[in-house]
Amino acid sequence: MAMNALAATNRNFRHAARILGLDSKLERSLLIPFREIKVECTIPKDDGTLVSYVGFRVQHDNARGPMKGGIRYHPEVDPDEVNALAQLMTWKTAVADIPYGGAKGGIGCTPRELSTSELERLTRVFTQKIHDLIGVNTDVPAPDMGTNAQTMAWILDEYSKFHGHSPAIVTGKPIDLGGSLGREAATGRGVVFATEALLNEYGKSIKDLTFVVQGFGNVGSWAARLIHERGGKIIAVNDITGAIKNLNGIDIPALLKFKEDTGNLKGFPGGDSTDPDELLTHECDVLIPCALGGVLNRENAPDVKAKFIIEAANHPTDPEADEILSKKGVIILPDIYANAGGVIVSYFEWVQNIQGFMWEEEKVNHELQRYMTRAFQNIKSMCQSHNCNLRMGAFTLGVNRVARATLLRGWEA
Repeated sequence: MAMNALAATNRNFRHAARILGLDSKLERSLLIPFREIKVECTIPKDDGTLVSYVGFRVQHDNARGPMKGGIRYHPEVDPDEVNALAQLMTWKTAVADIPYGGAKGGIGCTPRELSTSELERLTRVFTQKIHDLIGVNTDVPAPDMGTNAQTMAWILDEYSKFHGHSPAIVTGKPIDLGGSLGREAATGRGVVFATEALLNEYGKSIKDLTFVVQGFGNVGSWAARLIHERGGKIIAVNDITGAIKNLNGIDIPALLKFKEDTGNLKGFPGGDSTDPDELLTHECDVLIPCALGGVLNRENAPDVKAKFIIEAANHPTDPEADEILSKKGVIILPDIYANAGGVIVSYFEWVQNIQGFMWEEEKVNHELQRYMTRAFQNIKSMCQSHNCNLRMGAFTLGVNRVARATLLRGWEA
């Protein structure tokens, strides 16, 4: 069994705290969430029967600014995982140097078993229950697994009934309601900027390398599209519907069109079907896990052949796998940096909403590249001063920024 996300995040945090020599009382204070909310959401189903769900929101830390994080609709929304992800957002926003703290939330439900109107009712009830605990300067939700721009539109509408028109209450909104250009592709684009920054350190570039993309949802498909545009060769991809490989490089635009038309990857003429489990250990230069956590573990880590792993998913590498891969000399670009593109552009969206002034997509992408490149340089200098790997470089950078903000604000008073 993979170490759960909370245990792994806590372990990384404690390691970073030791490297930084944090005071033990401060360390404990930084771990405890600011607030945990648990609400009951009862809605009438379309057939008139009542059904109840449990909604969560964990607000981890607000020393650097309002809390920020996704809302997921998933049958396994477990308080421990929500906690870990809220904490991870605190460090992630600090690494990216955007003025937020971390939060995360969700409702334990299976979205595909609910009709659109049931999802809307559920979202509105959840918003009614937490509206006085979130806010433009308090806590700004965003989409996550099982939620999307439409979910955000419902939250915005319901919140605005109580507080007046507030476009900045959520990010990842539809463009027509104040969403930002470039937000849809942001996480995948950020992954590519992060990859470029890392490869640049090693004198390599995307166009000369082979890639495997595990997970072909929003993040994976955008990362694949942009890598393909830059001349990188993507030799295997998968999603829940199946896996495709082509050693000469998959035609990504054609695959995207095929997936749009048929809803799955299976049967794509420009590649051969392959076993999805073999993707992670496939021969390639760069492996990009873009799906769920814990996919690299002590069972498969010894067989990984990639030289670089870019963690586009949250927590794809188990700590045991981390050690195995480090010993093999595999370079891992950690999730709290690699997939920060989404929250960086969410920040841009929030800024635009507060100003009431929207940017061109070109500006969004340019600023994203600036933030991702600068964060990488900051991580590198932490790695050098503390003689540690990229994951600890990122964690020490993030934890140090939050600790400094906490001390400056006077946490003992």
